[in-house]
Amino acid sequence: MNVVVLVGNLATDPELRHTANGRAVCTFRLAVSRVGGEEADFVTVVTWERQAEVCAEYLATGRRIAVEGRLHHSTWEVEDGRRSKVEVVAHRVEMLGKPRSSAPDLGSAAEAPDSAEVAELALA
Repeated sequence: MNVVVLVGNLATDPELRHTANGRAVCTFRLAVSRVGGEEADFVTVVTWERQAEVCAEYLATGRRIAVEGRLHHSTWEVEDGRRSKVEVVAHRVEMLGKPRSSAPDLGSAAEAPDSAEVAELALA
């Protein structure tokens, strides 16, 4: 089973691009605190189609979100060897906490979740 659930803050603004055939793809980095909160891991998240457009429009650096998706590992050859990367392909992105002042009020999605809501996200 390949399921990933992360809660963290955006470390970069989302970057929206389009593939050669016109599909929207958005990438951003998510900072996820480790237990104790002293250190963080930075994870690249990829979203597609309408979700990519929504993320690009409403998310910004510092925004707290929850992401549910799957790990995707890719490798490729370059002149000096082999490169690889691991990223999360998001199936679901949920905005948490208060939005930045420049972002619109998103109603109930803008309220911080309690632990039961985060657990529910993991089971969805």
